[in-house]
Amino acid sequence: MDKIKNIRTPLDDKTIAALKAGDEVLLSGVVYTARDQAHLRIAELIRKKEKLPLDLKGQVIYYCGPTPPGNNRVIGSCGPTTSGRMDRFTPALLKAGVKGTIGKGRRSPGVIKAIKQHKAVYFAAPGGAGAYLSYRVKKSEVVAFADLGPEAVYRLEVEDFPVIVAVDSRGRDIYARL
Repeated sequence: MDKIKNIRTPLDDKTIAALKAGDEVLLSGVVYTARDQAHLRIAELIRKKEKLPLDLKGQVIYYCGPTPPGNNRVIGSCGPTTSGRMDRFTPALLKAGVKGTIGKGRRSPGVIKAIKQHKAVYFAAPGGAGAYLSYRVKKSEVVAFADLGPEAVYRLEVEDFPVIVAVDSRGRDIYARL
């Protein structure tokens, strides 16, 4: 078994090219949360060629809507949501510079094609482990669409955030083995 890979964001082409479907990764650096409504707004801004609320180049988008923090914590539970719900938006975000996404579950053939085309990566995070994952978040702040509450875009600083490479930049998909 290969050893766990430690990588930092933002992602670059060399780092992404070294990842293979099935690799275990500890991710550190900045990731941005975005769920359905945030994706809809970002996609609309891209379509209209308007200024985005964050620079997407090299960034990782985590499909997550965190709960409010408690017990002197920076964030509440922050588990992944089903990635397929964002599939209609993903190709446009990858084209705009996003290099990685984090969620749970399969991706559509169109998204896998876009991942290959834009040399990106899709990570799977453990579903049902939102409370555990929150311990890996060291800082959290809303950076866009605050009116969406938990579906706002949050900038998270993470340390050793556990993920698995579900679809690599060559389009190899761990879910295709199931």
